[in-house]
Amino acid sequence: MVKYFCCTGLLKNTWDQVCVAFWQRYPNPYSNHVLTEDIIFREVTPTNCLISRRLLTKTSRSPRWMERYLPKQMASSAYIIEDSIVDPQKRTMTTLTWNISHARLMSVEERCKYGINPENGSWTEIKREAWISSSVYGLNRAIQEFGLARFKTSVTKTMKGFEYVLAKMQGESPSRTLAETATERARETALAAKEKAKDLASQAQKKQYV
Repeated sequence: MVKYFCCTGLLKNTWDQVCVAFWQRYPNPYSNHVLTEDIIFREVTPTNCLISRRLLTKTSRSPRWMERYLPKQMASSAYIIEDSIVDPQKRTMTTLTWNISHARLMSVEERCKYGINPENGSWTEIKREAWISSSVYGLNRAIQEFGLARFKTSVTKTMKGFEYVLAKMQGESPSRTLAETATERARETALAAKEKAKDLASQAQKKQYV
């Protein structure tokens, strides 16, 4: 049994800009799990389509409940193959990604199609599909649910990473990362708590002299 997921995303940038950003999206603040990227194969077809294959290395953390079922020597990183076809005439870019590490434990295949949004020619629409499966007897259902939840989280980070890179390409100030926002809020909370503590201490001292 395979878990299937499908969603559509929208980037308010032209198809050309998104295609350029696709090759420049690493590193970005939302892709710390991507360690390396290497081009294995690339060619231009007679119809001017660009075909590429890349090897990506990503960190691969398993949940604690799953660790006891895994070999202790299992690496904490995973290898991913990414095939892509850019068709400048049809104005489409199609990518197919799948993991070659730990595939028996959990296999994730993703297919994305980038095209011009039919309602706004200056925007890019992304149709994303994923197939998640596991061959671990007795745990395949739980592993697939875990994989689906992780994939959904990854999609959100991927879109934010795209927006970050596109903003930098256009000379704009990228929106702050989640970590930066959280740090600032923590500072504001700490400062407010400090001021409140000062007020309480001041009120306590006044009561002593009354």
